[in-house]
Amino acid sequence: MQGLRQVERQPARQEGSAPWESLAWLLRLLVGCMLIYASADKILHPQDFASIVKDYRLLPEVLLHPVAIWLPWFELLLGVCLYTGFWRHGALFLATALLGAFWLALIVNYFRGIDVGCGCFTSTPGEASPMLWYIGRDALLLTLPLAAWEAGRRAEAQQA
Repeated sequence: MQGLRQVERQPARQEGSAPWESLAWLLRLLVGCMLIYASADKILHPQDFASIVKDYRLLPEVLLHPVAIWLPWFELLLGVCLYTGFWRHGALFLATALLGAFWLALIVNYFRGIDVGCGCFTSTPGEASPMLWYIGRDALLLTLPLAAWEAGRRAEAQQA
């Protein structure tokens, strides 16, 4: 059958990649907005945030103020990058590392018997909740960028 010609097929986009792409985008957007929101009060009240950082008793005195000033701006930058998609892979990695560090700081202080106000979303001193609440909440927040990474990985794998 020489008269029949074969039709070249373009590689079709995998059926299931769009939901993974959408989920990855939605989770990145959520983490970005969360980081932007978390940075706002700390940027406006760096002295109050510095006292919260001091309460953790994890940094030497010389680093308290630089960290209290730098950290909220870093959260804002990561949030904007995740929200806009700019440097999204690096921003997602750094957001995961940052949230993981916050979570570990809470766990360390819990086992040291130090009850600190989290300082996650406000710099107002006296934010009182049980430490286990903060540890559980931050563990859930840490799953967001991890889930975004996994959804992005699955979307990319299905497109290949």
